Amino acid sequence: MIRKALLLMGALLLLGGFTSLPDRLKEQLKTSPQHYAQFDVNMGWEVKVENGTTTISGVIQNIRYASMDDVEIWVSSVDATGKVVSRAVAYVIPRRLERDDLSPFSVTLPIMAAPGTKLIFTYKYNGFDGGGPDDGGVNWMQSFESLVSPHV
Repeated sequence: MIRKALLLMGALLLLGGFTSLPDRLKEQLKTSPQHYAQFDVNMGWEVKVENGTTTISGVIQNIRYASMDDVEIWVSSVDATGKVVSRAVAYVIPRRLERDDLSPFSVTLPIMAAPGTKLIFTYKYNGFDGGGPDDGGVNWMQSFESLVSPHV
């Protein structure tokens, strides 16, 4: 009897330690060192520089549309004169983000971005309000800038 109770308690503790993917993504969005918020999306990310590359890993959340399709996140690094040094893209999976859905993304630039390097983020998608067959949606593209923090 005691053995069964201990096994049941152990199983409950073990299962209680597992969190769902949406919960982990919400936590990642909340605790990411860098953030962006606009009328349509929330984003959070971190930048890691290692082995000659710069990786931007983050989470994007649809906060505006009934659905966003074909979300792309482009990141460019630019030098002091504004010239693009490197550029890469992440195609967000799943292909469709419903309202309030979150998805991870990762972009790897083939350079070592030093602290203070300017990154230009550009995200694109097709947004739909759920209006049925007449809802042609909107093709949207937005850009913003961020600096690589000194804590990389």
